[in-house]
Amino acid sequence: MAGRLQGKHAVVMGAGQTPGETIGNGRAMAILFAREGADLLCVDRIAERAEETAAMIGKEGGSASALQADITRSADCQAVVAAAKTRWGGLDILVNNVGVGGGDGPAHRVEEAAFDRILAVNLKGMWLMTKAALALMREQGHGAIVNISSLAATAGGIQVAYEVSKAGVNRLTTSVAQANARHGIRCNAIMPGLMDTPMAVAGIAAARGESQDQVREQRNARVPLGGKMGTAWDTAYAALFLASDEAKFISGAILPVDGAMGVRIG
Repeated sequence: MAGRLQGKHAVVMGAGQTPGETIGNGRAMAILFAREGADLLCVDRIAERAEETAAMIGKEGGSASALQADITRSADCQAVVAAAKTRWGGLDILVNNVGVGGGDGPAHRVEEAAFDRILAVNLKGMWLMTKAALALMREQGHGAIVNISSLAATAGGIQVAYEVSKAGVNRLTTSVAQANARHGIRCNAIMPGLMDTPMAVAGIAAARGESQDQVREQRNARVPLGGKMGTAWDTAYAALFLASDEAKFISGAILPVDGAMGVRIG
């Protein structure tokens, strides 16, 4: 079905991506939303990466522009919303696609600086961006927010800061959904499982000193559905549904996109 977001105005945070062989969640969502008719504002902490995504959309005939912003800065989040209001007069869709790791570990070993940084980006940053968008969405009386969480929120491992941050994203999602339903605003989250994205595969390979093919083989073996990781397009299609009017009666949902990993673990 073409044009599922026709006439919609969308901001995708983290629309750039770590360089790599595959495509990341943010870029895939931005491209897919544009293909379905949305006008995009592609936002990333690194301007060049957002510009690359916007250029890819433009080459396909879509409408997108790029903006640099740091989601951990309240002023930057407010500037993103101001840019949307200036460009479109409103904002229909916000996708909060943020997530960092590094220096993480079990609770008795995680570094304090790493814990603070991960929570600041993954949870506080998402709240700051959501808060900024809610002001405009409440004013206009509608809006759809899609937060990118992680299966790590419910299937714990040994990365306590990341797990806590994503569990917080889930609760942020349900809280926002409850408090803003009367304003016509929906808020849902996606929990991707093991995905073949540049940040995941290349990052793990570099940390372990292994090849990306080795990492892919190990991760594929853990996925019950088909024995293969998902891709950013799997996340993107889930986000498309939740952002579209097809999900107009869905709010506060936490949707696993994980190849049945959560069922096996759960």
